[in-house]
Amino acid sequence: MLEKVPSKLILEWMAFSRLEPFGSQADYLGSAIVACTVANANRGKNTKAYKPEDFMPKFEKKKQSVEEMIQIAKMMTVGMGGVVKEK
Repeated sequence: MLEKVPSKLILEWMAFSRLEPFGSQADYLGSAIVACTVANANRGKNTKAYKPEDFMPKFEKKKQSVEEMIQIAKMMTVGMGGVVKEK
């Protein structure tokens, strides 16, 4: 059974992950560093050095409407055991 996690704790982990990435982002970064090292070791003399960012996946982020943001907030509230009060 899943435990209820306080929203404050979730927000703290979200903030921490911006300072110290973990999970898939950290995995992508580790792989990007290895790929960057290999590419730089094999690049030509007059070729610009690669950066790890050049090897990070870029996922498109869709711009959300206000209505979509409100719907997501409602789903998160219910998912964490809260109650959505409509006006």
